[in-house]
Amino acid sequence: MNIEKREERILKTIHEQDQNNKQSLTEQNRDKVWHHISAYNEKNPPMIIESGDNAWITDHKGNRYLDGMSGLWCVNVGYGREEIAKVAYEQMKKLAYVPMTQSHEPAIQLAAKLNEMLGDDYKIFYSNSGSDANEVAFKLVRQYHQQNGQPSRYKFLSRYRAYHGSSMGALSATGQALRKYKYEPLVPGFLHVAPPDNYRKPEGISVEEYNIQRALELEEKIIWEQKETIAGIIMEPLITGGGILIPHPIYLEKVQEICTRHGVLLIIDEVICGFGRTGKAFGHQHFKVKPDIVTMAKGLTSAYLPLSVTAIRKDIYEKFDTGEEHSHLRHVNTFGGNPAACAVALKNLEILEREDLINRSAELGDRLSDELASLKDHPYVGDIRSLGFLMGIEMVEDKNTKEPASNARITKIIGECKANGLIVGRNGETVEGFNNVLALCPPLSCTDEDFDFIVSVIKKVFKENE
Repeated sequence: MNIEKREERILKTIHEQDQNNKQSLTEQNRDKVWHHISAYNEKNPPMIIESGDNAWITDHKGNRYLDGMSGLWCVNVGYGREEIAKVAYEQMKKLAYVPMTQSHEPAIQLAAKLNEMLGDDYKIFYSNSGSDANEVAFKLVRQYHQQNGQPSRYKFLSRYRAYHGSSMGALSATGQALRKYKYEPLVPGFLHVAPPDNYRKPEGISVEEYNIQRALELEEKIIWEQKETIAGIIMEPLITGGGILIPHPIYLEKVQEICTRHGVLLIIDEVICGFGRTGKAFGHQHFKVKPDIVTMAKGLTSAYLPLSVTAIRKDIYEKFDTGEEHSHLRHVNTFGGNPAACAVALKNLEILEREDLINRSAELGDRLSDELASLKDHPYVGDIRSLGFLMGIEMVEDKNTKEPASNARITKIIGECKANGLIVGRNGETVEGFNNVLALCPPLSCTDEDFDFIVSVIKKVFKENE
């Protein structure tokens, strides 16, 4: 056998082994891994992602996709940031772990940085995830009222269609029936009202008037439930995973007024909206509100390591120093505030500032709105909503009746975007009949070429589905 044929056979053998290994990986994945929010028997196996580079991910078969959802709304500075990995490595070598019953330098520095970004004076409590951060908020709000001489305040108001986490308390606050189905009964004391959905507002009323009405429904609920029992209101600045529902600015202003009038604490959930996603450091900074508590996660580290924060206004924190036994917050989290995660967050925030990604988010968002404005004429597009580099495209079967689009129509669009190399999301498994909103939430670090690719794929797929 000559040398060329021998090399050809060796290369063929290597290729076959590689293909077998990939097939084996797919089979092992199907056999061993229980995937999040996925059907029990998956007809189409999920992608096995092998690598990421800025806005792009590559699966184990070599297929590349632009990740138009930043993972789960979180990889704000993009994949493959070597400087973030190096910071984590150096911190792990120096100090890999210390419980936050003590402290460490990255946690202190990060707390100072977050106060600077918030533009106010907050105490920072560290956890692992958005669910964790909201659980801390619920516990401390109830304890605050107890120690403030109002022990009857234990109820929380939130909104239908909103998502606040998957742990039992956070899921109780969540207003998505499909996420709760078969897990109830949940935690008592969580009540819900309808959010402003400007696309579906009644005719004959302005958007501003409609949003004021929706805010006043919160006040009605407070009164009907006996205001002395209401502890807090939790809401995102705009509902994200529930369908990208963006309120008129008057809405949050009225909510703050209502909270102040009735002694109710306002918790703003910035888990998705924070860290530049909406074109400002935090989503609530688009509106004239000063939250009592701010929860955050996801973009805090751009998902390079798990970390979340519950930021508590200083005057609330001071109520935990009564001098009485058990007056301190008795909540502990083994991994919350991990030194490496805090160091990663600091580097992530440095990148956001150095590369001006918050302003870049606003710029890309404006451009995306302009480029895709023509989709409003599409027969199955009812509405397009965006703030910063975050967009929702609500699909309908009939533009006159606003009947939500079928699951088949939505999945077809998502599948064809993927076939063209673009990952898009949807508000899946939230409220029966209203899982009809496509979501775009790309990394803020997208290049102009990445942006053009997103626009071209979306236009192409919708053109082919007229």
